[in-house]
Amino acid sequence: MTAPGKSPVVVAVDDSEAATAAAVWAVGEAARRHAPLVVLTAYGFDDTWFGSTADMPSDWIAVKRAEAEALLRRTRETVEAFVPGLDVSTEATDRGRVPALLIASERARILVVGEPIGPLLGLFSGSPGVDLAAKAHCPVVAVRGQETVYGQVVVGVDGSPLSEAAIGWAFEEASLRKTDLIALHTWHDGDLSHTGFGSGMLQRERLEETGHRLLAQRLAGWQEKYPDVYVERQVDHDKPRHRLLALSHNAQLLVVGSRGRGGFAGLVLGSTSQALLHHADCPVMVVRSEKG
Repeated sequence: MTAPGKSPVVVAVDDSEAATAAAVWAVGEAARRHAPLVVLTAYGFDDTWFGSTADMPSDWIAVKRAEAEALLRRTRETVEAFVPGLDVSTEATDRGRVPALLIASERARILVVGEPIGPLLGLFSGSPGVDLAAKAHCPVVAVRGQETVYGQVVVGVDGSPLSEAAIGWAFEEASLRKTDLIALHTWHDGDLSHTGFGSGMLQRERLEETGHRLLAQRLAGWQEKYPDVYVERQVDHDKPRHRLLALSHNAQLLVVGSRGRGGFAGLVLGSTSQALLHHADCPVMVVRSEKG
């Protein structure tokens, strides 16, 4: 059921419940894409050179390796039970989590991690100096919350090039899932000082018109490419994180660009990213760059 030559979906696992949820989500994603699934675990240290274990006692390395292989066997049994016949492979590495996943992202179509809590928090907080979502070579999905099976895919649109990349991924995901897409553009009072429209209600009307025009322009080509996807356009007077969090309550997937202008600026390192990655009620896909 796997097409030859397809880039794999790669999921990072450890012994946490969050990682198990990520693996289950990843197997569904791989099945939808008819792509192979790679289950990866890393047992090295992030604060040494590429997670090197060269200076560690050989007995310690042997124990960690055995634990990793046992974890991979259990995880493989779990995912194969969900989709029998799926092309599943496992990998254990003595590198640290962050460098191992950055390397894996070079060959992955999508990189999947569990809810960023506990050991995985460092993947999104910049510790140890590497932000996975900002530097990965493919989109990163943080699996958290409870995706609504019949919910829509939601994408944040701010007009930036990375927003454009996010739109493309959102359409693709909506098409694969046979569901609708909500495209959201927001503006807030801080935008009024830069418009030159005057004051009061006129400013707000102009900003709303601009938002609808931006959505129409950004979505047109993608709607032609994916005619099967119904799109609901939303332009709201609010901060993006507020509306995205609200929409995540009934969504299958939330898609955003990692670096944008306006409301999505600093998405990965700033307060918006923290809100989405730690409080969204559905999985969050962070798109840094396009990858074919």
